[in-house]
Amino acid sequence: MTPSPELSANPVKVLIADDQVLLRGSLRVLVDAEPGLVTTAEAATGTEAVRSARQNPPDVVLMDVRMPGMDGIEATRHICGSPETANVKVLILTMFDLDGYVYAALRAGASGFLLKDTPPAELLAAVRVIAAGDALLAPAVTRRLIAEFARRPGPTRPLPRTLDGVTEREREVLALIARGLSNTEIAERLYLGIATVKTHVSHLLAKLDARDRAQLVIVAYESGLVAVARPPIGP
Repeated sequence: MTPSPELSANPVKVLIADDQVLLRGSLRVLVDAEPGLVTTAEAATGTEAVRSARQNPPDVVLMDVRMPGMDGIEATRHICGSPETANVKVLILTMFDLDGYVYAALRAGASGFLLKDTPPAELLAAVRVIAAGDALLAPAVTRRLIAEFARRPGPTRPLPRTLDGVTEREREVLALIARGLSNTEIAERLYLGIATVKTHVSHLLAKLDARDRAQLVIVAYESGLVAVARPPIGP
């Protein structure tokens, strides 16, 4: 694939945060071999990731969840919540057995997640998607993750968010975003133009103070707009 002039002139800068040296090295080789992408730094802990992101802000952080000291979720919260790194996007790398962690990471500001066994080509494509400002949510997996976490009672669960100021049509769009539909699919479902759907999404992001579609999914569940499937009662 021949990189475009834009990609060549302004490569996507990637910070790799993982406590496994071998995995960090493998990811670095993969990223640096791809036209238009470049690794700017590596981090073995969440603390190192936050410090590196502040010293030389990347476009995307490939963030592991489980790291010594400050974990990936807390590091994501620091990076996404700081004015110095507000434009840095975080892509979580995780496993199926970390459902609750993924939900927490999305709430902390992560723009999406991938499983660690994702094929290399998909991972590289995901970096480009995140760098472009979009969220990366595998619809079926995302719904399962959020539904699983929502079924778990706990003192740290946030208070339900409200949708004050959101129009009825915007609520319809938000509900479809939470179910993993793309703008094209939403347009087809609601018989709207793509430009109109994009306008509704932009309004939702502004009204709900959300960074991206990943955050909109969280709001949709926490507000109760999208009902979470409950486990059956009894044996």
